[in-house]
Amino acid sequence: MKTQDSGTSLNVIIADDHVLFRAGVKTALSLKKDIRIIGEADNGQQLLYLLRHLEPDVILLDIQMPVMDGITALPEIKKLYPHIRIIMLTMHNDHSMISRLMELGANAYLTKNSDSEVIYEAIRTCYTNEYYFNDLTNKALLDGLRTKRNADTFSPTEVKLSDKEKHILKLMCDEKSTKEIADMVDLSPRTVEAIRDKLKSKTGVKSMAGLVMYAVKSGIIENK
Repeated sequence: MKTQDSGTSLNVIIADDHVLFRAGVKTALSLKKDIRIIGEADNGQQLLYLLRHLEPDVILLDIQMPVMDGITALPEIKKLYPHIRIIMLTMHNDHSMISRLMELGANAYLTKNSDSEVIYEAIRTCYTNEYYFNDLTNKALLDGLRTKRNADTFSPTEVKLSDKEKHILKLMCDEKSTKEIADMVDLSPRTVEAIRDKLKSKTGVKSMAGLVMYAVKSGIIENK
């Protein structure tokens, strides 16, 4: 995986079948010196073809597209290019859809009427911290958790976490970057990443969204 500091440009691909929307986002982001649009796609199939030749850091991926939609493309991209951050775009704030997409590996979820500054912030935050959580995603994840709880299909795996693991999990849920956590607990970033992977393995989840849901269900963080 490439490493970049805040002064280095991030390569972005926009996948959306609405030409005017793509043009608007491209124009807004072109004003940012640290963002470079390296490609555009009309659908998921075209996006997968582009990824054979281009190396984006972040993809803005529309959910509803012809030929192959974003929901279908998301797991394919994550399987082939797990390091690429993916921000899902939609006109709707469907909580069940948000929860599902975050569990499939999406790094953020934004509505298309989001301000260009919010899109920019999401791109930078996703690259640096892996995820961009906002009120929309937080509420969706908690709603998804409540639904599963009411259906008695979700309960925290009976695992014992050390105090250090709980502390690091709390910091991850507070959207701290790997480097920030490493500095706070006096460990190397590589060790923090190893602990994160161990947490996923111990709790039986596959994504950061799953870890957040586990932390809430287990009482490690408060369900506000």
